[in-house]
Amino acid sequence: MNKKVILAYSGGLDTSVILKWLCNKGYEVVCYVADVGQREDFSAIKDKAIKTGASKVYIEDLKEEFVTDYIFAALRGNAIYEGRYFLGTAIARPLIAKRQVEIAEKEDTAIVAHGSTGKGNDQVRFELAYYALNPNIEVISPWKESEFLSEFKGRSDLINYAQKYGISVKASIEKSYSEDENLMHISHEAGILEDPLYRPYEDIFNWTVSPQKAPDVETILEIEFKDGYPIKVTNQNDGTIKENPLDLFIYLNEIGSRNGVGRVDMVENRFVGIKSRGIYETPGATILWAAHRDLEGIAMDKEVMRIRDMLSPKFSELIYNGFWFSPEMDFLFSAFEKSQEKIDGTVYLSVYKGNVTTHGRQSPVSLYDQDLSSMDVEGGYNALDSKGFIKIHAIRLKAHYLVLKNTMPYKWRKK
Repeated sequence: MNKKVILAYSGGLDTSVILKWLCNKGYEVVCYVADVGQREDFSAIKDKAIKTGASKVYIEDLKEEFVTDYIFAALRGNAIYEGRYFLGTAIARPLIAKRQVEIAEKEDTAIVAHGSTGKGNDQVRFELAYYALNPNIEVISPWKESEFLSEFKGRSDLINYAQKYGISVKASIEKSYSEDENLMHISHEAGILEDPLYRPYEDIFNWTVSPQKAPDVETILEIEFKDGYPIKVTNQNDGTIKENPLDLFIYLNEIGSRNGVGRVDMVENRFVGIKSRGIYETPGATILWAAHRDLEGIAMDKEVMRIRDMLSPKFSELIYNGFWFSPEMDFLFSAFEKSQEKIDGTVYLSVYKGNVTTHGRQSPVSLYDQDLSSMDVEGGYNALDSKGFIKIHAIRLKAHYLVLKNTMPYKWRKK
């Protein structure tokens, strides 16, 4: 009996060739397609997989789970990699891998395969998730196998192989950059985009309108949160209301896309040590992250915020590097769960020509005291208390001055 392998399949050039290549090596290949919001004809993908040699095809709708358990989880920890990237690809990978392991168990096999390259981040994200969820898993990663690499030196070899076996592919040698799309974002990288000086032409952006061509009118939104989770979006312009998590996120994508929100062009540091230029379109998350962060300003304790903000870069790094299923991530999720208690309220913001601008916020558990903050109202605050407060904080500064004066005399010598 042939060994059975569960292949994470997209219907694109790489995984179509890998499907046929595995079949030719004698494997029974079950294809698994994760629907995480990419705009694809899944019926056509299924038909193509069967024609190429798959014994069975799973099309799994993971969109709702993606929003509630992954995107919103990242939101509550303010996950932004290297200060700019909202981690759209990285956040989807553990979910995709989890379902693949579940299908392998259902199909009574412990062999899985993916088409990620040996230079990128996704190979790490998929495989760390596989091993975390099933320590006995066997992983086939063709782009790290000598036999596969000796046969396929590049894109042209893949295209020629596909043509040889009658596999229809949209790819061409001329189009050199790649894209990854899901409900959270679309990314563009590689090929002509590898030149960090190259300014991408407008046709590359296929989610967001150029800010210059966006409507010359503000879209005013209310976004309501409960325990750090977005629970309601209201468009004040036309009265549209969205409360279902998936519908809410899709709607914010629509608003952001038509207003030119969420474009990022950056050079980032991959986990494997290579710098990479990526162009991202993340419209809905850009709006949501701005609203959530603003609400924390009025509803989160100062010291809790300071500690959470120290944890957020590590949280983002762990997501980026593929450690979603790890003990350190369990620890961070527990900390964020506590930090998000009573992050309740509504944020009011304007979306306009690529910008998201908050102009108001309210919370039933607000820590903001208008009288205490006012320059015109005493509000129970005794200004005389500041004398001692300042003197106490000045003690170490005075000591530091004396040390410097005695040990670095030239620095302190008067001219």
